Formats: sequence, structure tokens, C-alpha cells
Amino acid sequence: MSKPALYYATLSPPSRAVLLTAKAIGLDLELRPINLLKGEHLTPEFLKLNPQHTIPTLIDGEAIIIDSHAICAYLVEKYGQKEQQLYPKDLVQRANVDARLHLDSGHLFARLRFLYEPILYHGSTDCSIDKIAYVQKCWEILEGFLKDQPYLCGSDLTIADFCAVATVTSVNDAAPIDEFKFPKVHAWLKRLAELPYYQEVNGDGADELKSIFKAKLAENRGK
Repeated sequence: MSKPALYYATLSPPSRAVLLTAKAIGLDLELRPINLLKGEHLTPEFLKLNPQHTIPTLIDGEAIIIDSHAICAYLVEKYGQKEQQLYPKDLVQRANVDARLHLDSGHLFARLRFLYEPILYHGSTDCSIDKIAYVQKCWEILEGFLKDQPYLCGSDLTIADFCAVATVTSVNDAAPIDEFKFPKVHAWLKRLAELPYYQEVNGDGADELKSIFKAKLAENRGK
């Protein structure tokens, strides 16, 4: 039986969320890198797989799964029998995980894109205080969810933590997280960073994306 194949990029927070999930359940993926900055996700071949031209995209036999949140849930459901707490079967617990996944897609990652995409792809120089503050409003939301629990959905690590941490650690230089205002967020980030596979799977890619963002902003401002 062939391994599931993942089209991904280490710069992509959603890709890293899937890689964190795969590591957590001990699943070996066939990794197929895509260079976003060169537009490899816009080729006719890739558009046949995913008309939304997004990564990550998963190929598992005849199945094509797009969107990182859907992929993470799918992988745990199919391959993570021993790690079901990552995406619990209990209806209420699963609904809470789903809600935090929507928090990532609708707030965290959406606001990262709002700040990063014009600078990385369209030559913008707009890294204004207003845009940064718009991202930082999310830190208040995360602090609220983490007020009385170690993870976003309670006492157990879930795929919602993987998706959110991949986004947060990709933008927390441009939009700093005040450790005095948001101590629970800082503790959560430290907790995730202690996972044995964290730095290789998420930390390095997040650092690389932040470095590219800074360099591109400086380049755009110098034109």
C-alpha cells in the first residue's frame, strides 16, 4: 500500500500543521514540495488536482483532500487510531475542536494573509500599526480560551493546537505577543515547543517565513 502523498511547503503554516499531525500519529507521508514563490501551485498539473490551488493538498489512493484542517481531521480519523484525542469522537469535544479550527482559518490565518500576502507577492510596503493590531486582537481570543486549560480545547492536545500554533509562530515577530498581557499564550507556545518533533516540523519553517517576510518588506521599501 502506497503512502499518502502531501503537496506542501515548509513556509506554509497550514502545511506545517499537517506535518505536525502526521508526526503525532506516527504516519509517514510521501512529501512533494511546492515552491509558492515560484508559482508552482498555479501550474495546470496542480490545478487539475486542486482548482483552489492551495497547499497542503493530500493524495491518498483515489482520494484528494484539500484544506489543512480537513486533512488533519482525515489523517487522525483514518490513521491515528491510537491518538484519537487529537480529534475526539465525542460529539461535543469534536465540535469544540472544529470551532477552534474555524478560529484558525477565519481569524488567525486570515489575518496573517492580510498582513503578509501583499508584501510577499505584490510589492506592498504596508506593515502599518493598524494591520499589526488587527493580528494582535487574536492574541486576546487565544488568551481567553487558554485561561483555565493548557490547550485550546481543554486538557488534551488536539489538531486545533497544531493548526493554530503553526499560524501564530509564523507572525509573532511582526505582531509581537506581550508576555505580560498574554501569559497563557506564551505558556501554550512553550508547551507546544517542547514536543520532540516541533522544531524540525514547525519551528524552522516558521522562522524561515518570518525572515523572508522581513527581507521582502525591506526590499519593497528600498525600491
